[in-house]
Amino acid sequence: MTGGRRYRVIQWATGNVGLRALRSVIEHPLLDLAGLWVSSDAKAGRDAGELAGLPRCGITATNSVDDLVATPADCVLYMRQGTDLDELCRLLESGKNIVTTRGDFHHPAGMARDVRERIETACQAGSASLYSTGSSPGFVTEALPLPLLSLSRRLECLTIDEYADLASRDSPALLFDVMGFGRQPGAFDPRQIAHVKQDFAGSLAQLADATGIAIDDWDATGEFGAATRDIPIAAGIVPVGTVAAQRITVSGSHQGKVRLRFRANWYCGREIDRDDWALRPSGWRIRVEGDTPLDVAVSFPVAPENYAAFTPGLTAHRAVNAVPALCEAPPGIRTTVDLPQIVARFQ
Repeated sequence: MTGGRRYRVIQWATGNVGLRALRSVIEHPLLDLAGLWVSSDAKAGRDAGELAGLPRCGITATNSVDDLVATPADCVLYMRQGTDLDELCRLLESGKNIVTTRGDFHHPAGMARDVRERIETACQAGSASLYSTGSSPGFVTEALPLPLLSLSRRLECLTIDEYADLASRDSPALLFDVMGFGRQPGAFDPRQIAHVKQDFAGSLAQLADATGIAIDDWDATGEFGAATRDIPIAAGIVPVGTVAAQRITVSGSHQGKVRLRFRANWYCGREIDRDDWALRPSGWRIRVEGDTPLDVAVSFPVAPENYAAFTPGLTAHRAVNAVPALCEAPPGIRTTVDLPQIVARFQ
């Protein structure tokens, strides 16, 4: 599809996912790193290869948006915290395509009208495209269900369960202070539910539109599972009776019947007071109910001590692999449905 063409890429941000993407761009056989945006003054001025743990590559990190807007490039891998609409539009208007792991653009029809029109105008001005992707939402809610559903002619319900075992993650502030593990079960934080609903309902709505599944209501709920004993994890102790597991369910229904469902099952231990949850090791389970029922499991055969190093690639690699397809796409907000198959190029 690319005919061996090379693409100049700017990496935008160097968090866990961004740093993995940066390394992948530097090592990719069809991509050339053209620039690197960083948020901190401490990283500005350093060589991009050095930041990625690779030999120096001659590209210097900067926190100047102006400099990178002026830098010739085919694509930006946009992976910063938060979505800066002004920043995105400047990049698009300058002729740079954008692949982002931000979840704001999975379902163009569901976006706020003023935001969509502004992005589309910027795309047309720069003859550029924008695409949201990642592992979840993205791969497991769009790219994987599409071929699975191609085996069916009648669908009752599609359920996607995501399992994330956080026991090996040595991040006390994230697990205990932000996510609320180790606290007494109570009301679920509505902000957390709303965040998950926005990203996953948008992605599933893209799937619904593409397959003709009527959805008239999107709902999201949160539940807790309490530890039945003290559970030691890398970040500390989850005491008995406190939150050891949490589940957020996003459901798309038609006339009161659930047709599409995503469940995020995040846990620090499986010794909980919810036997009905049947928590699995980290991975995904996709169930198709209809005239061609399927039950597909995706697991991650990675040792616990290597898990933290493994997970950023799940999100970063699909975005990197999408660069050639997006650069060849028509201008506008693109989706998994209207892009060609994302194909990894290894050499």
